[in-house]
Amino acid sequence: MAEFKDVSPNAPAAEKALNWIDNRFPLSKLFKEHMSEYYAPKNFNFLYFFGVLSMVVLVIQILTGVFLVMHYKPDAAQAFASVEYIMRDVPWGWLIRYMHSTGASAFFIVVYMHMFRGLIYGSYRKPRELVWLFGCAIFLALMGEAFMGYLLPWGQMSYWGAQVIVNLFSAIPFIGPDLALLIRGDYVVGDATLNRFFSFHVIAVPLVLLGLVVAHIIALHEVGSNNPDGVEIKEKKDANGIPLDGIPFHPYYSVHDIMGIIGFLLVFCAIIFFAPEFGGYFLEYNNFIPADPLKTPLHIAPVWYFTPYYSMLRAITSEMMYALIVCVLAAAYLGATRAKISSTLKGVVVGAAVVLVVLMLAIDAKFWGVVVMGGAVVILFFLPWLDNCAVKSIRYRPDWHLYLYVIFVIDFFVLGYLGMQPPSAIGERVSQVGSLFYFGFFLLMPWWSQMGETKPVPDRVNFTAH
Repeated sequence: MAEFKDVSPNAPAAEKALNWIDNRFPLSKLFKEHMSEYYAPKNFNFLYFFGVLSMVVLVIQILTGVFLVMHYKPDAAQAFASVEYIMRDVPWGWLIRYMHSTGASAFFIVVYMHMFRGLIYGSYRKPRELVWLFGCAIFLALMGEAFMGYLLPWGQMSYWGAQVIVNLFSAIPFIGPDLALLIRGDYVVGDATLNRFFSFHVIAVPLVLLGLVVAHIIALHEVGSNNPDGVEIKEKKDANGIPLDGIPFHPYYSVHDIMGIIGFLLVFCAIIFFAPEFGGYFLEYNNFIPADPLKTPLHIAPVWYFTPYYSMLRAITSEMMYALIVCVLAAAYLGATRAKISSTLKGVVVGAAVVLVVLMLAIDAKFWGVVVMGGAVVILFFLPWLDNCAVKSIRYRPDWHLYLYVIFVIDFFVLGYLGMQPPSAIGERVSQVGSLFYFGFFLLMPWWSQMGETKPVPDRVNFTAH
């Protein structure tokens, strides 16, 4: 049994209360480990706002979601009407609903920026591989949460978007039709689907999401935060064991982050009050029309944060399969001739490539589109082992690496834009090239990341007081 600590009988009531809690729960210890005695690099820039902003948006989504559930009816006959009731009759219901819908897009904006910062500064590199893996799992859970929540308003785009995406699972060989039926709970998207998605959106996925966020933060604080220079501050400490280039997270960054939070909330509130639909990107106009199974919208497209992956899905046509086969054979050739592996392993690589090519020819292109769409997210999990550059941060990599990252970001935006547009011949070609570049960026990273001459990395972080 732990020994209880005592305080002076004349101590203030607040100190006595804190001591009573500390004797039963390590509140002060947790605060010190994760706030006041957690030393973060002193050279953080504005890109490091997006981590705490992700937490802020998560809190907004949970709180607004709780109030929405109080009035929402997960019933195909009443769902749309209950949303209208929230918007028109519930006091401040319109504000809560718009905070939640805008928060969904805001969540993806800050998470994409958070991941971009990790990408350019090498925050996925040793010893932070597990931090990155937890982060990618959070992103995957967030996508599931957003997709299932998108069905709940039961508008035209909600209904038909869910119909299209769920039907994609039927393309999986052997188990596809049964899997799609299990997800829908019926032969078409209906009341059973709505109840399934509601349960997962409100209970199951948020619990997983919260657990992953806690694991992400614990893993981060165990190894310490990265910084724009990619220098490990724990390697240079003073006589007391305190990093020379570190400062306590509290009060320095806890106060510093308040500025970023205020700036974010100003923009967030401006969108809620003046442009909650954001030109149809945050809330599609078709979703203000009740779901009608007998009337298909002219153009079905997911919300903007899914469109890059949807564009990759549409890019995989029967014609595109031949380009993918060439890529598989080229990758097998490079692996068998350039890699320093045994002859047996080279034979295995070639054999696996041949089997994959046969499967690609035998199975419908629709299935491989689903594989490509899922693979675009799954490949992020392997990033710590794909990057072989001698340095972490983009600051000290060859200059042409920066241009490659810029092209990658532009490619992602172009794919996102094309995913919103109706199918077209030229759009299909561009999305195919963009998809090949997206995967080529990661799959060829073990080679191109080693190319070029890196710049000298400083022993200490570059920091100018401001």
